[in-house]
Amino acid sequence: MIDLKNLTIEKVHEGLESKKFTCRELVQEYLKNIKEKNTELFAYIEVYDDVLNQADEAQKKFENSTATLLTGIPFAIKDNILFKDHKVSAGSKILENYTAVYDSTVVKELKNEGAILIGRTNMDEFAMGSSTETSAYGVSRNPYDISRVPGGSSGGSAVAIASDMALVSLGTETCGSVRQPSSFCGLVGLKPTYGAVSRNGVIAMGNSLDQVSPFGKNVRDVEIVFNALSKHDPMDSTSVTDEKRNHKKISSGATWKIGVPWHLFEKGVDPEVMNSFKESMEKLKNSGCGIVDIKLPYSKYSLEAYYIIMPAEVSTNLSRFDGMRYGFSEKGDNLAEVYKKSRGKGFGKEARRRILLGTYVLSHGYYDAYYNKATKIREKIKEETIEIFKNVDFIATPTTPTSAFKLGEKLDDPVAMYLCDIFAASANLVGTPAMAIPSGKDKNGLPLSIQFTAPYFHENLLFEIGKKFEGLRGDL
Repeated sequence: MIDLKNLTIEKVHEGLESKKFTCRELVQEYLKNIKEKNTELFAYIEVYDDVLNQADEAQKKFENSTATLLTGIPFAIKDNILFKDHKVSAGSKILENYTAVYDSTVVKELKNEGAILIGRTNMDEFAMGSSTETSAYGVSRNPYDISRVPGGSSGGSAVAIASDMALVSLGTETCGSVRQPSSFCGLVGLKPTYGAVSRNGVIAMGNSLDQVSPFGKNVRDVEIVFNALSKHDPMDSTSVTDEKRNHKKISSGATWKIGVPWHLFEKGVDPEVMNSFKESMEKLKNSGCGIVDIKLPYSKYSLEAYYIIMPAEVSTNLSRFDGMRYGFSEKGDNLAEVYKKSRGKGFGKEARRRILLGTYVLSHGYYDAYYNKATKIREKIKEETIEIFKNVDFIATPTTPTSAFKLGEKLDDPVAMYLCDIFAASANLVGTPAMAIPSGKDKNGLPLSIQFTAPYFHENLLFEIGKKFEGLRGDL
């Protein structure tokens, strides 16, 4: 019997090296858990049928001494990351039963390391949502309370780890889609610097925003996964070259300065979330960190700018799904009818809403009034963020304004759903790295979370303060 709850990547590696268990035995424990839990929690849309074969191949790396830290590690991957000869649907009916014809770069890297890809996880359709309720295949549930959402859009990837159906997982971030589920499910979630991890082979939502992002139960696991995947990829035009990845020397924790934009969360934040955040700041202050009140006057418009830029990119990206080339197709008397029926039945309500909104803001007469203005605000937010980082090492906020909400609670109120991303949007617009870390629990036993943001390509600093905070926090 393997204690899945307390496993880490390094503990698994040690166990496999010392032959306490094999890759196959480890995976079988996870498959057993999936069989018991997935029907209720619905983390996985599909468990791959070649998992045990992958485990046997990984075992060979231990036998011939070529194993790395990720060899034999059970991963779950979001259903918008391509894995050759395996189905991928982005949570949408319009890509139902589509089979990937090549590996995404991140999958290729994991396969080279000998990681085991267990299955594809549930997600909001085309990553559009904050609750994993817009999937065409069913609703995922929070392991802490099955009447509540796990967050989104990478909810399935979060549930898989929080319920011990995988050790680590990959999601994607366009606006808090890894940090918010991490917050709701008590996990660590990293949104890397834009361009740090390859997007090649990932079904796009918003090209200037998307980033593959790792989940883990602790900071060290997330650090290991990120370090394995963070490298230049010539197949991705947004991937930053190695020479431009400026790694700043880690400053002493005793001299770290943490900027807190208190003015951004004077209203709309649950009192328990605010109290937990203040307690976290007090712990960091007592440990020697400097806590500085900062002003980010343009950042308060982050969410508004995001919800103009993102739908515009969505309307462009999703235009390729027309029922003609791949995926779901509905018959019609002519080409226009095929398009209408295929897209009308293939896309869900939220996807259609964002396509329409994006097409509108890009249309003649509205481009300057909406899209152009939003991009200008984005530049102002970027400028003020870069300026702030001349004076502080980190920006800290709560990860989300509330703990996990009830299933269906916000589904019919898009604006209320969008407001869940209020602390996430800035990092996605600017491209800076940000990490969510569990900070406590509310009166209902639901996880709460704190978010740290660092300058470009300073993930190393995030990992350092994350480990420091885990030590200060103690056991949850």
